[in-house]
Amino acid sequence: MEFQDVVRRRRMVRRYADRPVDPAIVDRALENATHAPSAGFSQGWAFLRLDTPEDVRRFWAASSDDVEHPGDWLAGLMTAPVVIVPCSSKAAYLERYAQPDKGWTDRAESPWSMPYWHMDAAMASLLILQTATDAGLGACFFGTVKDREQELREALGIPGDYDPVGVITIGHRQPDTGSAGSPARRTRTPWTEVVHRGRWGH
Repeated sequence: MEFQDVVRRRRMVRRYADRPVDPAIVDRALENATHAPSAGFSQGWAFLRLDTPEDVRRFWAASSDDVEHPGDWLAGLMTAPVVIVPCSSKAAYLERYAQPDKGWTDRAESPWSMPYWHMDAAMASLLILQTATDAGLGACFFGTVKDREQELREALGIPGDYDPVGVITIGHRQPDTGSAGSPARRTRTPWTEVVHRGRWGH
């Protein structure tokens, strides 16, 4: 698939067919994720791969309020045979920028204008989404439930120096009507309306 086709076809898919995903595609998606840019080449990311029914079920049980009686949105996502939890490590960035070639003398967070550890993990996540699209699969990125983070950490063994930045489901796409915020319900804003050239408002 041509790159422009991947960009145009990528959608957040919220319902999947009852078919397994080729593990080689998941391997490729995760390898591609590690080619994302990272500040100072810190590479402070990690990816929890859940691709057995038992592991996927354990994820949903830990991260959701009611997996026995899910709403339509959750029920659709739960049909995904693969779940990936991308995580970021602030500690890795603070450590990297305290090294001699970066010149910061301590591991303080205050010099950072943005939490690039999260941003870099998000860019890596986009490469996973694009790889799934390129392979003819569907994928969706969504956030974790904040109140259930500790349960998620305990169920999946996520260490304290890594933070989940979201969740990615992967599978064979099934038609869905789209959520209220999807292109199926809302018009995509033309790029000419969000690009400002030379000065804001131009």
